[in-house]
Amino acid sequence: MRWTGKVFGGVVGLLTGGFPGAAIGALLGHLFDHAAEEPGEDDTRARVPPAETAAQFFRSTFRIMGHVAKSDGRVSEQEIEAARSVMASLRLDPSQVSMAIEEFTHGKQRTFDLAEELAALRKALAGRPDLVRIFMEIQIRAALAGNNLEHAARRAVNRVAMSLGVSMFEIAQIEAVLRIRRGDFRREQATSSDGGAAARSAHQLELAYQVLGVSANASDEEVVKAYRRQLSRHHPDKLKANGLPESMIEHAKERTQQIIEAYELIRERRGMS
Repeated sequence: MRWTGKVFGGVVGLLTGGFPGAAIGALLGHLFDHAAEEPGEDDTRARVPPAETAAQFFRSTFRIMGHVAKSDGRVSEQEIEAARSVMASLRLDPSQVSMAIEEFTHGKQRTFDLAEELAALRKALAGRPDLVRIFMEIQIRAALAGNNLEHAARRAVNRVAMSLGVSMFEIAQIEAVLRIRRGDFRREQATSSDGGAAARSAHQLELAYQVLGVSANASDEEVVKAYRRQLSRHHPDKLKANGLPESMIEHAKERTQQIIEAYELIRERRGMS
């Protein structure tokens, strides 16, 4: 079984949501294979071979997902369904689904060594911060679907993030974006006239700041700079110029729209011109 572009591309595609995302990811998988054959000139330190990286990524994805699900002492049906949803989004064949279930089950065991698993994953992803972020997005997405990333699950995800060198600020931003994709942000806006409107309104604003990557104490100038920085980073034309497949442009547009919505909410609340 070859764990390169096919499965890895599916992992990337998961971030766009559902089966169409996995199909898009397959195209990214081809880019992954191509890039693996021709390392960049500035890649001066030895890396784990791409096939090994993809295999470790796969194993750790489901092992750690199982560990997070069991972090409160039990795995609920909803958490199992969340894991199966990830498997479905990756469009795994039957043998791969069996392997994923086996890894998920392994991660649930008391004998599972999280520190050892994370050490192997750090080695596989060394020098690949983009893959680290993708890994954390998948874990957070599964935890949100499993139990809304509450209590023990959040603590477990935070431990994984710290081990991989991902800051809590970045985790908060990832969570905010994923919640927006799930509809939490827009749903709260739509129900802001109900009871508890003040609390929901404050939470909307908090999510908006997280999407832009700034604190509520930032100056107007800092907010504008953060907005422009995020737009530049996720602008469809720029991503396309850097090699993003045409089929991925709609996802880039969706992310850009989220950034615009967040900025407009902040601008309105602050009375910015």
